[in-house]
Amino acid sequence: MSHADAASREREQRYAELAVRVGANVQPGQLVDVIARVEHAAVARAVTREAYKAGAAYVDVLYTDQHIRRALIQHAADEMLSWTPPWLLNRAKQVGDERAAVVALTGEAEPDLLADLPGERVGKARMLEIAEESNRQINEQLNNWTVVGVPNEGWARQMFGEPDVDRLWTAVEYTVRLDEDDPVAAWRDHVDRIGGRAQALNALQIDAIHFSGPGTDLRVGLLPQSRWQGVESHTAQGIPYVANMPTEEVFTTPDLRRTEGTVRSTRPLALYGRIVKGLEVRFEQGRIVDVRAEEGSEVIVGQLETDETAGYLGEVALVDGTSRIGKTGLTFFDTLFDENATCHVAYGSAYAEAVEGGVIEGVNVSTVHTDFMVGGPDVDVDAVLRDGSTVPLLRNDVWQLDEN
Repeated sequence: MSHADAASREREQRYAELAVRVGANVQPGQLVDVIARVEHAAVARAVTREAYKAGAAYVDVLYTDQHIRRALIQHAADEMLSWTPPWLLNRAKQVGDERAAVVALTGEAEPDLLADLPGERVGKARMLEIAEESNRQINEQLNNWTVVGVPNEGWARQMFGEPDVDRLWTAVEYTVRLDEDDPVAAWRDHVDRIGGRAQALNALQIDAIHFSGPGTDLRVGLLPQSRWQGVESHTAQGIPYVANMPTEEVFTTPDLRRTEGTVRSTRPLALYGRIVKGLEVRFEQGRIVDVRAEEGSEVIVGQLETDETAGYLGEVALVDGTSRIGKTGLTFFDTLFDENATCHVAYGSAYAEAVEGGVIEGVNVSTVHTDFMVGGPDVDVDAVLRDGSTVPLLRNDVWQLDEN
């Protein structure tokens, strides 16, 4: 093995260890489900090794291939685009029944692979029954899970114009704190800091969040039971985990009926192998009633048609200028990263963990969950309190509340 190969393997192993030990927090005797693209094989193998070191009873890796999905979109009958093979649904249900840990890998190796296909078919080409099952498991907090990105040449080329994988690895390592001498300790500090921010927001008793800026005047109403969450989540059995690595947000679940106004996305949105640029969305009585974009709007339109509640919000999240992702100055063209560069909202399914009482009236349930970025230095964010007063939360990307 060459020195370069040895260094690459060591980097992958350290990354996998962070994903297993801090992200999914795999427990001794636990089953582990790894979901990866075929191009992610090296990191999937590293995750498997680290999961067994952590005491996993068995690790199963499910590989997918975007070329197979392309063939489906090109040639399958319309009614088959959203079909779920029953054997895959049974597998997904078993992951929940067994309370397995889940590690999902992202990072498009061929970002333009689906760019020439009809956008509405691209938006509909997803297994709806598996999406429903996944949302159920998340809302019932059955699994300790995490999502991490895997650097590759195609992803690097999209970001930098050249396949500079080392440069992408350096950026990713910085965003997930793998550049620290003790990444685990760095994550503990991060959990505490963002957790304190969530506590400060909960103490305000917020009725709505107001975003205002160029092309944006959006009011997102919350539920009385909405609770702000930080970096760390817990399963129903009390296992802590970090669902997204990286993550910089505090988030909550809004009242699906109470979003009004217009919002302009402040970053490109990578969605199902397509890039949506210049997105503008208008809400009335909670629902998306108009979608416009410079490019890619048809993918969103197709996605919104998959179920009746896809067009309602399920999440609102706040991110300030201290975000490591934002500090890179990069657009990653991967929502896992870009949503943690700035504030965002998500249409589709909500996270029940951010609501006292779980899936109650006003909490959105959908097969869709798509985050898009709405924040930045030009966007002011205010909390409208239950007494009608207003408290500034973000100005010029600077957090306004005392975190101490």
